Amino acid sequence: MTSKQAIGAAGESRAAEFLATRGLRVIERNFRVRGGELDLVCRDGGVVVFVEVRLRASTAYGGAAASITAAKQARLILAARHWLARHGERPCRFDCVLIQDGKVEWLRDAFRPA
Repeated sequence: MTSKQAIGAAGESRAAEFLATRGLRVIERNFRVRGGELDLVCRDGGVVVFVEVRLRASTAYGGAAASITAAKQARLILAARHWLARHGERPCRFDCVLIQDGKVEWLRDAFRPA
């Protein structure tokens, strides 16, 4: 594992712990399909939550939130559709956890499929 991958894995673990303290249950990590990946798949009551974790050391280049482009959202939606096809359709939403300058920010229902 490269140092960049280790930093990313640590960020995902921090995000998972953060969400768990707020009542979400992580049910899968790093779900990959051709064309997309889901960092965390959680349950929030009866809702499946697909979580994108973004880690940034600074706000240069727009920061963590700016890195979730329309193309990135499309890849997340593609992966989520594959996950739902395998596990059954159910209500879902897309959240983002932004870790920047040592702070964690949770964006619930950050975007929706078009």
